[in-house]
Amino acid sequence: MSKKKKIVLLSIALIAIVVSFIGGRAYAKYMSRVTGQGTADIASWNFKVNEKEEQLQTISLKSTINNETLVNNKIAPGTEGDFKIKIDATGSEVGINYIIKFENESKKPRNLKFTYEGNTYNSITELQEVLSGVINANDQDKVKTLTIGWNWKYETGTLPQEIEANDIVDTKDAKEINNYTFDVIVSGIQMIPQN
Repeated sequence: MSKKKKIVLLSIALIAIVVSFIGGRAYAKYMSRVTGQGTADIASWNFKVNEKEEQLQTISLKSTINNETLVNNKIAPGTEGDFKIKIDATGSEVGINYIIKFENESKKPRNLKFTYEGNTYNSITELQEVLSGVINANDQDKVKTLTIGWNWKYETGTLPQEIEANDIVDTKDAKEINNYTFDVIVSGIQMIPQN
């Protein structure tokens, strides 16, 4: 190979190296990237009813009687009592809408009434409409205890005819109804966060 050919080949090789070096740097410059890591803390959720995480509980009124003069804790005209629904969102970092529903009600004595916050309700269906509520994410106390009273008055009505008619109803219900129970279903649903 001649000296001239060697110089030309060497020059071409040098030019190729310089071009690839400059082009490689430009290519690397346009292809550079910055990497990072995305993180998000997830708000915790906690919802308990009467110290349990399950949602369904059965309430039997005979176990809530306040009157100790009856045999075998059976309800009858003249008895009353109350039961509590304790809703606990302690540890939850989001607001909670709680909804209370009653299902599977066995036959109720017709003159038995429910009370809540000073109001009287003829049925648990009426009652459930006022029991639902909210526990906000920033509430200091995230425990709500709902106390629901019930009473089966000894005499119902004001006029003698009303009292006599209701005594007949009470006697009939006492003969036909063995045990009055219903299921309480409490659901907790996360509130939609507001800006």
